[in-house]
Amino acid sequence: MNTLTFPIIFMLVSIYIEAILLKWIKKQNINWLDIIFNLNSGHIVLWLFRGLEILCYAYVYQNCSLNLFSSTPVFYIWIFAVFAWDFCFYWQHRLLHTFRLLYAVHLIHHQGENFNLSLAVRNSWYSSLLSAVFNVGLAFLGLPTEIFLAVSMIHYSIQFFNHNDFTPRLGFLEKIFVTPNHHRVHHINDRYYSNRNFGGSFIIWDKLFGSYAEMPEGTVNYGSPGVKTFNPLLASNFPFMQIFKIRFQPSSFPNKFVISNLLMTLGSTALFILAISYIYTYGYGLNDISLTQYILFAYLAGGTIFLGAMSEGRPWGIIGWIILTLTMPLLFLYGFQWHQTYWQITMALLSIHGIIIFINWIRVYRKSLPVIEP
Repeated sequence: MNTLTFPIIFMLVSIYIEAILLKWIKKQNINWLDIIFNLNSGHIVLWLFRGLEILCYAYVYQNCSLNLFSSTPVFYIWIFAVFAWDFCFYWQHRLLHTFRLLYAVHLIHHQGENFNLSLAVRNSWYSSLLSAVFNVGLAFLGLPTEIFLAVSMIHYSIQFFNHNDFTPRLGFLEKIFVTPNHHRVHHINDRYYSNRNFGGSFIIWDKLFGSYAEMPEGTVNYGSPGVKTFNPLLASNFPFMQIFKIRFQPSSFPNKFVISNLLMTLGSTALFILAISYIYTYGYGLNDISLTQYILFAYLAGGTIFLGAMSEGRPWGIIGWIILTLTMPLLFLYGFQWHQTYWQITMALLSIHGIIIFINWIRVYRKSLPVIEP
């Protein structure tokens, strides 16, 4: 499982390093709550849901494949896979911007107002489920699952890089590949530009199909209108609620209990490490799922929601986080007898964080009590 976990660890470290460099070198005011939400919204649950995408692809390849590449040299299969995957991504991405129901899945990615590496993982929980529909054609043609996974990782790595805020224009490479300069155009808060530059790795598709645009002159703003929330559950589902006219108005942030950016970042990191431990242990396997996996998945999903509520200053998020972080070690380490070192370290970190949050919460709560004069 190291082939799955190392890229995720590298991604997490890169996001934090870039944020620190943006603050030190470019003197940017880093919105740490936004970075935390980006991680919560996209990666902690999305990586787990991606197992369904891979399961669907593998099933079609094993049972419905035309086996067009059975006698093709591996080198040519790889060349085909690199371009075919990106071609499918281009049309998937373009169709996401064409139909309102599909854009409801993609909208959360465009609501990010800060262009940095964390924006690359700001996604709806349902993104991987939608990707399965667009990629299944490659399985039907006979592209082996192993090559599909490897090529996917290459393209996702390029797309991750294309959200960084440091890279300047890359000369002749701009004519072939999607670069950060191209992708900044796609995130401008202007529908003309956000409906351009759909390519993932190769800019040739945009130039071929008439969706290419250059970066405009002057200062630009990023983002897209939508519900303002740090709750990944609400962010992923609110666009659908609007489409189906389900009346719901999110309440404003109470900001009654403010948690420091450092504590919020540490909590998000600890939860993220827990997700990495899950992937290290179980990978994307969806066969013979145990009860403990279901429970751990529920803890992960609940943790992202509680962290989001904490970011908004909601007391129920703090209470939920404290309960989650203090009960998890008791249940898994003592109840289910998980004695692996990485589980012990991860859950110990979460428990320590929960205790610190509890102490700070009690301190703030006591200060908020009215003073009774004798």
